[in-house]
Amino acid sequence: MARKTVVVSDLSGEQIQDGKGAKVRITFDDARSGSVEMDVTAEEARAMGAKGRQVARRGRKPKAS
Repeated sequence: MARKTVVVSDLSGEQIQDGKGAKVRITFDDARSGSVEMDVTAEEARAMGAKGRQVARRGRKPKAS
């Protein structure tokens, strides 16, 4: 029997289609509080991201061939 995992937004409760979702991770300065991760739709993530700022990617740039 095949099983299908259905991902639902933690904010609105609506189903997230394949490739149309995002994960929002909140880390607190206080290490004892840990971190929180939410599954949200792409539209909800864009709305939340509009209130924040863009952050550069981390890590080394790929070497040119």
